[in-house]
Amino acid sequence: MIYHSILEKKKAGTKQLAVLVDPDNINKEQLFKIIDKSILSGVDYFFVGGSLMVSDKLDECIVTLKENSNIPAILFPGSPMQISSHADGILFLSLISGRNPEALIGYHVIAAPYVQKAQLEVLPTGYMLIDGGAPTTVSYMSNSAPIPNDKNDIARSTAMAGEMLGLKLIYMDAGSGAKKSITPEMIAEVSENTKVPLIVGGGINTSEKAADACKAGADIIVIGNAVEQNPTLLNEISSAVKEQKHAVSRHIESR
Repeated sequence: MIYHSILEKKKAGTKQLAVLVDPDNINKEQLFKIIDKSILSGVDYFFVGGSLMVSDKLDECIVTLKENSNIPAILFPGSPMQISSHADGILFLSLISGRNPEALIGYHVIAAPYVQKAQLEVLPTGYMLIDGGAPTTVSYMSNSAPIPNDKNDIARSTAMAGEMLGLKLIYMDAGSGAKKSITPEMIAEVSENTKVPLIVGGGINTSEKAADACKAGADIIVIGNAVEQNPTLLNEISSAVKEQKHAVSRHIESR
């Protein structure tokens, strides 16, 4: 069970890394390169999907990931159409930072029968879009405004509400192509006031940003198109994320 594993890693203080793969924005050759790099770097998950998909490459992409690695492939759907029985699980995203009822529950009603039929492990996730300094596809497609990046109290209360509603994960995202990542202060506010695992992505394009997010309380770091732009970045970020486990262990041993 994917969620059980995430919980166990959180309890142990082990930070994890996910690579976001958008089937629309990657060809077969690039996909194989990402798979090889992810295996060598010890990536924990593939998140597969996008805010706007105009091709039919989803199934093919997931099958390729599954046939060439043992890394779990988890759907990160931007619409009810992004469902595949080939995946290991699905982030069942409720956009709790917005006020669009379709993104809160409407799309889920449409998708539920297909998710059940696909027999996917469902990971109920409170999705929070945070202003990353640039307009994003997800903001436009969901017709919702992101939480301002300096409003830590709004982010904290939103995450708390999501947890109280029974959501099992919180995902804070600055969006693809973000000019700036979510601040450690905001991550800490959310982490310190919730108990469920915290996923953080968007704008994390250096190992330092990844390490800072982990230190602030992120349990899973997500990186996307930055991997394609910098061939060495994946290994650098993976090392930074996994080093946080050792930092936590040393802290515990010294107490």
